[in-house]
Amino acid sequence: MPARAPRTSKAEAPRAWQRMLSGRRLDLLDPSPVDVEIADIAHGLARVARWNGQTKGDLPFNVAQHSLIVEAFCAELKPGWPVKWKLAALLHDAPEFVIGDMISPFKAQLGGQYKVIEARLAAAIHLRFSLPATLPETVEKTIKRADRASAYFEAIQLAGFEPAEARKFFGTPRGLAPITLNAMSAIEAQKQYLARFDALFRALEG
Repeated sequence: MPARAPRTSKAEAPRAWQRMLSGRRLDLLDPSPVDVEIADIAHGLARVARWNGQTKGDLPFNVAQHSLIVEAFCAELKPGWPVKWKLAALLHDAPEFVIGDMISPFKAQLGGQYKVIEARLAAAIHLRFSLPATLPETVEKTIKRADRASAYFEAIQLAGFEPAEARKFFGTPRGLAPITLNAMSAIEAQKQYLARFDALFRALEG
């Protein structure tokens, strides 16, 4: 008589966590602040390409460099802004260290579930670094304004957009000095991101 296959009461749930180089195991569906490390964030963001890699030059334009620009733009838009909001600006794309940088048209097609996962990750990251889980609306608006300004300059200098097309999708940056973009290597962007984080976090905890 052939041996019976072992019974399973329930199919094992798909893995929903990723192991980080720090050794942490981050659950995407229920992320804990204790599993968030800035070294993992900086390493990941420096290796995630903006614009799905569709940019000019030998190096991809990475999310860590973009985040540095957004934080600098926020400081320019809001002189004297509290350091905690500058830190929030630097971390505005931090969830992408584990879920990647999906272009806006694809995010729109994915809908609500993507936003839920992204928001949970952002909340865990904020709490890990002494920020409120949810940012005030005025702070979110300033960060978004800086984010769109960076996207405008990236679009026309690196991603092949005509200025009129970039203005249509991202608006015209106002109150900000124009910048010239040169893509950093992953190592340099990671180094600068960590240095800026350390400066802001020390000031916050200070």
